[in-house]
Amino acid sequence: MALNQSIVAQLDVTEEELTKLLTNDVIEVFATMVGMEDLLHLPLVVDPVSHFNDCVTAMVGLAGAYNGMVSLHATHNLALSFTSQMLGLEVTEIDADVHDALGEITNMIAGSFKHHLSNAGNDVKMSTPSVVNGKEYVLSVGVPSDTLTLLFDVNDEWFLVSVVLEKE
Repeated sequence: MALNQSIVAQLDVTEEELTKLLTNDVIEVFATMVGMEDLLHLPLVVDPVSHFNDCVTAMVGLAGAYNGMVSLHATHNLALSFTSQMLGLEVTEIDADVHDALGEITNMIAGSFKHHLSNAGNDVKMSTPSVVNGKEYVLSVGVPSDTLTLLFDVNDEWFLVSVVLEKE
């Protein structure tokens, strides 16, 4: 699912350009923060996912000219891997370090994406990160027609980055 076309038009970019900007933001943040140079964006936009099993979700809210949420959804295994690579030591359980790491990664992605909104002359502020994890949970943010969800692959495991964006 992609963002609402009226929002894309207001940003003065095409949907393809916006997808490319977000993809590049994610790849750059993972290269810088996690040291992952081999991140693969699967070249499709997927429908938003709301049901998660054995996952960690980190979210950063957006408010101002546009309201919404940037979120990162990763399996427990990938969350542990991301955290281990960021900290330079093996992390074996989902704990505060994992929450902090995924929150910071998501914060960096949201900040990069916010920059694109701000360049278009929009005042947008970000919240502090929130993180949830569990064996099974449901997450509902915005409506599917206002959501851009991208799929990434790391060593045959996938994670999602989603942006929900609504005009104020």
